[in-house]
Amino acid sequence: MRIELPAGEWKRVSPKYVMVDVVGNLIAAVIVVAAASVPAFITHNIFWWALPASLAVIFIIVLALTPRRVRAMGYQLRADDLLFRKGLMFQRFVAVPYGRMQLVDINRGPLDRAVGLSELKFVTAAASSGVTIPGLPEADAEELRDQLVALAESRRAGL
Repeated sequence: MRIELPAGEWKRVSPKYVMVDVVGNLIAAVIVVAAASVPAFITHNIFWWALPASLAVIFIIVLALTPRRVRAMGYQLRADDLLFRKGLMFQRFVAVPYGRMQLVDINRGPLDRAVGLSELKFVTAAASSGVTIPGLPEADAEELRDQLVALAESRRAGL
């Protein structure tokens, strides 16, 4: 059964984030496959090569699905909360009420900085509702952060 998306304008992450995610996954793939190859090199047993080969196939599938997975990410500013969605097979929708936001943080990793992107993270008192929106252009992330902080302050004033 497919989850019905609420009406309204969904804002998506930047298409540049595909490259950031692909490069990050490639680095992880090289490290994991190299580490999984160590037993095969040490023992010279051909059966040990099944482990790095299967991991390589998994990483290839992950890399092939990355553009579609990035397109599935989005957020929507609603009257009382921010709604974030992600996932292809396992969809996740998180609604974070503005009045419950405690921290709004912008992070920029080295790959993000190289292409001018940022990651916006906001945390509430409930640890499970922390949301991270990756792949936002720097100006959009700063504008969204300021907007969310203002909305959170106005909603908390009524508590």
